[in-house]
Amino acid sequence: MNTAIQINGLTKRYGKLTALNNVSFEVMKGELFGLIGPDGAGKSTLFRILTTLLVPDYGRAKVDGFDVVTDYRAIRKRVGYMPGRFSLYPDLSIEENLSFFAALFGVSLQDNYDLIAPIYRQIEPFRKRKAGKLSGGMKQKLALCCALIHRPSVLLLDEPTTGVDAVSRSEFWDMLFELKQKGISILVSTPYMDEATRCDRIALCNKGEILGIDTPLKIVALFNEPLYALSGERMYELLLQTRCSKGVRECYTFGNTHHMVTDIQFKPEQFIANLSEQGFQKIEIYPIKPGIEDVFMKLMHYGK
Repeated sequence: MNTAIQINGLTKRYGKLTALNNVSFEVMKGELFGLIGPDGAGKSTLFRILTTLLVPDYGRAKVDGFDVVTDYRAIRKRVGYMPGRFSLYPDLSIEENLSFFAALFGVSLQDNYDLIAPIYRQIEPFRKRKAGKLSGGMKQKLALCCALIHRPSVLLLDEPTTGVDAVSRSEFWDMLFELKQKGISILVSTPYMDEATRCDRIALCNKGEILGIDTPLKIVALFNEPLYALSGERMYELLLQTRCSKGVRECYTFGNTHHMVTDIQFKPEQFIANLSEQGFQKIEIYPIKPGIEDVFMKLMHYGK
């Protein structure tokens, strides 16, 4: 069996809200797979099902060949889970938290020290410090150590870098790459599109549905329309006017510019002239290469 996680037609509802709608995909053994999507996409619900904390309404899921409903005890021994919010004990020190989680799984810190050592060494000088007093990056590393303390075969990380500084985010993804090299299968969710390029494959998700699954490069290749960056004075008014302009399919804010998707008949010179007639000044427009964010916007609005 080459699959670490198998998901087939998972559906989960909370009253009238459908958190997951017929979701299906696989994560291969030794793969670093990313779930990319905004808040409300259903990522946390999916993780809670895979960790046997929730039962799906429809569909099936397996982790390491074990069913999430009938084999929940076996799954809990094989899975390391890092939830979106810091969930360790703030009144316990770093070493006390580690010892506690090791005891829960019937192991000691020394049993699997080789696995967590590269991460733990970064926080070991502060091992007596209470977890609640740690910085965001140190909390992140402690939580990862606790998730690995029993040497899981599958690691599930729900938005582990949310609220963490850019340097700590980059360091965290370096650590995930090292864990992948050791044969651990990793499913990680994130709302940050730039982190998608660090994954072997990604699934773009929104409102409980999967919009597309592939490698980051192949996902970007799905975008086959003209794309421009647009800037000028009165950016919000410029955004509204551009959306009404001839030849423009979509326009959305992207950092300090707007990204503008057009049809093949679009003429930039005429577009700028029309805006100038309406009082817009210092208009700059130039073609750009799409990124994963642009593909996400395309799939969300137009489908494949």
